[in-house]
Amino acid sequence: MLQKITYAGTAGRSFAEASATLHHLADLTVDPKQVERVTERIGAERVAERDAQAAAFQALPLVEKFRTPPGQAAPDLAVVMADGGRLQILERSPAAGAPPPAEPQPAAAAADPGWDEEPPAAGHWREDKVALLLTMKRDVAAADPCPDIPAGFLDVVRIPKLARQLKKNVRATQDAVADSDEPEAAAEALREPAYEPPEVLTRQVVASRGRWPAFAPLVAAAAWALAFQGAARRAFVGDGSANNWALQRRFFGSFVPVLDFIHALSYVFAAATAGRKFAEGWACYREWISWVWQGQVRLVIAALSQRQAELGQPEKDEAETSPRLVVSKTLTYLENHQDKMKYDAYRKDGLPITSSLMESAVKQINQRVKGSEKFWSEAGSEAVLQLRADQLSDGEPLADFWQRRQATATGQRRYRRPA
Repeated sequence: MLQKITYAGTAGRSFAEASATLHHLADLTVDPKQVERVTERIGAERVAERDAQAAAFQALPLVEKFRTPPGQAAPDLAVVMADGGRLQILERSPAAGAPPPAEPQPAAAAADPGWDEEPPAAGHWREDKVALLLTMKRDVAAADPCPDIPAGFLDVVRIPKLARQLKKNVRATQDAVADSDEPEAAAEALREPAYEPPEVLTRQVVASRGRWPAFAPLVAAAAWALAFQGAARRAFVGDGSANNWALQRRFFGSFVPVLDFIHALSYVFAAATAGRKFAEGWACYREWISWVWQGQVRLVIAALSQRQAELGQPEKDEAETSPRLVVSKTLTYLENHQDKMKYDAYRKDGLPITSSLMESAVKQINQRVKGSEKFWSEAGSEAVLQLRADQLSDGEPLADFWQRRQATATGQRRYRRPA
């Protein structure tokens, strides 16, 4: 009964929907509020387990954190991705004299200036964090298996739409329920005979409302348990977020850093078309993105530097759409990440070059927790995020949890018979 209620409360879009599902499919009459209480209680138990595992990992000697755990076989290709989502937090007013509830800190960590934390918000929208741990399959090639950029990335209809979706500057409240189609568009662009991305073998999802210093050890502990540090090939794929690369440097330093090609594309498109007629800008984009695909980002940086000299440097308080500012931002972005843009070498080594799988995972998380009329408490959001991550993971972590819980509940306690 608890398993059915918890599954429905996590898989559906709301507790009310879960209640209706239980009634129609399982002949169970469970009030939505009861579904909520059961789901959050079970989720809190999973959070406690997860935090204990992270604490045990943190207690390991440093050298052990970067070794394969005893008895665990390391995969051939291990990939880590991370990103952030959105949800609304609304804590009820505390009783008189009671302190306000604090944000969850799953793996208690002090404030760390090395992380770019989200500033306090006046409204209800907050950031949740999601990571994807993948084992993948792709052989190493003697040369770049796809030196020419796939036609999908030169599609004059698809690419402007894709770039606008990634570059649009909207507030979280405006983006409450409309998620980008970017993951699907990116996957479609790569679904061509010319290039085959690595095949996904297994995936595990990690999600939390904790701050980045607390979230990072959760990801590291999960990766360590999967023997990712012992993999023959290791990659960390992310967008330009500073927190992604802080996570990579601190816990996945031996992983090859790969900047998501789709995000690089959006910057290149914006700069190529800034201040130009579309036909001229499109021709420039085709040339520049082909260079990026071939791992020759230095040529794009040189062309951008020349373009910046033509336009001049942006002034203070320049409009976001100003060609000078658009070119300046793209130039800075590519210069900062050019060491993560060796796409020809990554394809040769069988590594992924996009984070579209990560974006899709965030979208799946959002389907449960994000909405203009969905409000969570901190504890409730953490519980449901954990359960949703479990549902989206391979290996049936929830099935294992229910077995452990049942063994504890039935008390495998042996009593000695009196002599």
